[in-house]
Amino acid sequence: MKVIVTGGAGFIGSHLVDALLKRGDEVIVFDNLRTGTLENLREAIQNRKLKLVKGDLKQPAETQLLPDDASFVFHLAANPEVRVGQVDPSVHFNENLLATFNLLEKMRRSRVSTIVFASTSTVYGEASTLPTPEDYGPMLPISSYGASKLGCEALISSYAYTHNMCGLILRLGNCVGRRSGHGVIHDFIQKLQINPKELEILGDGSQNKSYVHIDDCIAAILVTSEQCVARQNRMDVYNLSSPDQVSVKRIAEIVAEEMQLPNAKLRFTGGVDGGRGWFGDVKLMHLSVDKLLKLGWQPKLNSEQAIRTAARELIADSRK
Repeated sequence: MKVIVTGGAGFIGSHLVDALLKRGDEVIVFDNLRTGTLENLREAIQNRKLKLVKGDLKQPAETQLLPDDASFVFHLAANPEVRVGQVDPSVHFNENLLATFNLLEKMRRSRVSTIVFASTSTVYGEASTLPTPEDYGPMLPISSYGASKLGCEALISSYAYTHNMCGLILRLGNCVGRRSGHGVIHDFIQKLQINPKELEILGDGSQNKSYVHIDDCIAAILVTSEQCVARQNRMDVYNLSSPDQVSVKRIAEIVAEEMQLPNAKLRFTGGVDGGRGWFGDVKLMHLSVDKLLKLGWQPKLNSEQAIRTAARELIADSRK
């Protein structure tokens, strides 16, 4: 197939590009290269089936650079840093909602009728049901990031039903692994490289969430998108993560162990609003992935194993 990957030079996007090229697809990467990097596409860019288009979805005119005859759009372009919304909520409005609207408008005017959207577990807010299923409600996000992603879901649904499109929503847990340039593991590694004796941990350490390794994440994206093609449902939604949790305190211990700093002191800041790392940080997140498991997908790593594997990969990358 000919497919478009927005944000294809980013962390998850570049891994998806690799997988799509491996199965023989023609791939158009659309990225403004502000957070994504050409280094992430170092191997993929050698493939003649890859075309890189530098463009910004926030600019309607630049969406015209996208082809009109692609089979699929994998929409991964976004600002992935949840915390930035505490300082400047407009970032998430522009990078998520505005960008998604402009992309959908381009699709409406072309023959591209299927979109796979990388949403987030933060759309659920402080869910009272754990593990949280896809039909949980009402969804009340506590961050501008989660709110903007939920808004994107609503936009995609409205276009699917109004303009004869198909939408697949993937609500991702915390995805970790090589090429990741943000997140808790990345932050902990950087802090320990600066001060090997002490690791500052935002919050009280009891934050407990679902994590998924990038390889398992990409496998799930492929499985669900194939089902999207086969079923041609107007809209479908899947949670995507490992079926368990791991605490921030345990993540800190694993990173220290992998950096061979088992005696590093863990210093908790205490956090805000009941021990959160920052305002808008969902303290407890545990996704139900029963619906995804029924498709035959099975993660190779649980949350703690995903953290340890990702820590090893990111530590190795930092030493190159």
